[in-house]
Formats: sequence, C-alpha cells, structure tokens
Amino acid sequence: MQKNSSIAASSKKLFIIAWILGLVFYFIDYATRSAPSLMIADLAQNFSISKEGVVSLVGTYYYTYSICALVAGICLDKFGAKYAMFTGCFILGIGCILFIVSSQFVGETGRLLQGAGSAFAFPGCVYLATKGFDSKYLATAIGFTQCIGMLGGSAGQFVVAPMLEDGFSFKTFWIGAGILCIIPAIAMLVVTPKSSKEEIEKSKNTSFIEPFKIIFSNKDSWLSGIISGLLFIPTTIFAMTWAVAFFKLDLGYTPHDAAMTAAMASLGWVIGCPLMGMLTDKIGKRKPIILLGCIGMIMMFLQLIYLPDMIGTKITLFIFGVFSGVAMIPYSVIKEANPDYVKGSATGVQNFLTFGVTSLVGPIFAKMYGNEIINVTDKLGHFHHAIWFWIIGIVLAIILTLFLKETGQKAKA
Repeated sequence: MQKNSSIAASSKKLFIIAWILGLVFYFIDYATRSAPSLMIADLAQNFSISKEGVVSLVGTYYYTYSICALVAGICLDKFGAKYAMFTGCFILGIGCILFIVSSQFVGETGRLLQGAGSAFAFPGCVYLATKGFDSKYLATAIGFTQCIGMLGGSAGQFVVAPMLEDGFSFKTFWIGAGILCIIPAIAMLVVTPKSSKEEIEKSKNTSFIEPFKIIFSNKDSWLSGIISGLLFIPTTIFAMTWAVAFFKLDLGYTPHDAAMTAAMASLGWVIGCPLMGMLTDKIGKRKPIILLGCIGMIMMFLQLIYLPDMIGTKITLFIFGVFSGVAMIPYSVIKEANPDYVKGSATGVQNFLTFGVTSLVGPIFAKMYGNEIINVTDKLGHFHHAIWFWIIGIVLAIILTLFLKETGQKAKA
C-alpha cells in the first residue's frame, strides 16, 4: 500500500515537471501567435503579397487551431500526454521554420502547421495539471497556464518590437522559435509518464466518437465554449492582431507606442488569469466571477471611448486584460460539467468552440472595420464603432452566462 502511494506521489511530481515543460511550449505558442502583427510589412515583402494578404494568411492559424483542438483532445484521452505533447510541440517548430521561406504557399503551410501544433499546448497543459494537482486547485492551475501563455503573447510584442526596430531579422526570430520548440518537445517525451493500465484499458473500450457524443450533447459544453470565445476575441482579434493598426491610423500613435499599448492587454492577462482562477476557486463558484469580469471589460472599453483622458490608454488596456482573464474560467466549467474520462476531449472541444468563434468573428470584424482603416475619414468615429463591436460581444457573453449551469465546489456540495 505504501509502495503504491509512493509511486503515485512520484508520478504526480513527474506530471508537474511535464506541465512546466508544457508551459514553455504554450509560451512559444503565444509568442508566435502575436509576433506577426509587428512584421506585416516584412512578411508582405517575403511572400510577395499585399499587407491585407498577410493579415489573411496570419489568420489561417485559427482554422487549423480550432479543428486540431478536437484532435488534440481525443489524442490526450486515447494515448496520453507523452506522445501528444511531443507531436504538437514538434509540429509547431516545423511550422515556425517554414515561415521564413519566400513562398506564399510555404508560408501558408507554415502558418497552418503553427496552428495545428499549437492546438496541443493548452489542452495538454490542462491534462497534465489534472494529473499533477488536486481538483480544488484546478482553476488556479488553468489560470496560471494561461498566464504563461499571455506572457508569451506580451513577449511577442513587447520584446520582439524593440528587437525588430534595432535591426533584428524577422527570419532569425522564426528560426529561433522553431529550434526552441524542439527542446521542450524532446524533454516532454522523456519526462511525461505513460498512461496507467486502467486508462489504457478504458481508452481501448471507448470509441473515438463517444467522448464527442457526450460533450456535444451537453448544452453547458456549448455555452462554455461560446462564452469563452466571446471573451477571448477582444484580446486575440483586436489587441493581438488589429490594435497596432488602429492606434497608429485612427489615434495617431507612433509605431512603437502603438505596439507597446496593444501589448498591455496581453500583459493584463498575465495577472488576470491566475487571479480570476484563484477567486473562483476561493468562493467555490464560477458564474459570479465570469460576470464580474464581463462588467469590468465593458467599463474599461466605455472609459476608452468616452473618458479617454481619465487614465492612460496603456493602463486602461492593462486593467481590461486583468478582467478578461475570466475567459479561462469556462475551461474549468466544461471539465466539471462532463465525466472525468473525457477530460482531454472536453478541453479540446472547449478550444474548438472558443477559436471557432474567433474564426467566425475575425473576418466579420475585418470586413466591417479592419479593411477600411486606411481610407476612413472619421478616424475617431471609426475607432469608437470598432470598440462597440466588442462591447456587444461581451454583453452577449453575459446573457449566455445566465443560462450556464454552476459547477463550482459550493454548487456540488
């Protein structure tokens, strides 16, 4: 009995080490996700396409990301994290290296591979966290995981922007990112424990379709994914993709100030994700904290429109980022609303739905506000209307949250 307990404790430690390595994977994922917004001109020249074409090419990341999120989830449940995480991290590395080739086709292939490989990062980290940590710390661990991801997103703007200004080649960045993916990939392959005999037996008796039947037949799975997607997109589409252009062309910021201001939202996530996770674990409820975050996000956007001189734009976006950390709480909800033996698939489905929303909303925002940004005459009005686009999405998230089942510890008790 004592021997089994010792083995279990040792296994937990290895899963935590693997989780830390997964955080490195997730950091690189987000850095490569946000960095292209700073090198649009370079990429346009490299691929011999227009800047609008580059924005479209960069956006293809989310197509493979959302689809492969389902693949990642089922691979985690069927084969465990050992091989799934290695595969995802390695594919991301290959995608980064391909991005330097002076060919639009190869560039698109590289970006699609980046999205496909990155789809394994977050579900894998959550899977490893569930193996290494007690359930009462799950939301905190998930929040900290996203914190590291957003730190990578900030680094992709805060760190890369000055490097590019100092003459650092964008190709060197992509080669370095690709090589850095190989290190944690191999380390996770070595460190991560294999699935237990019970889990292997369970996976053999479970078809590939069954987990999806269970998850997609649960209305709370759909609600969790859509809510999370609506709370993600103001950061992933606006702050991490379009904000630099909006701050430069609509508000007259210098390229450096525009990049630094846009990055503050991602930096806010670094604080907000673990903070909101700890708050929801502390009170034992999920919905109140989601609603609190939504209200805070709306207040920051309204202040940005109607009281822009009250506090600096950088501070506004930072506080907005802190509140938007609640977008991670639905990841706990979907796992708690579904059986334990589909936990990997549940996170995959959550990512699929979350970034499915991104894939749908991104082109709509681009058509309504992004593509006309150069020719618009009423610059300030254009900026305000774009912000209202995101406010409406957050209001919709509030409405859907009211119909979401409470899954926190107090609700279970």
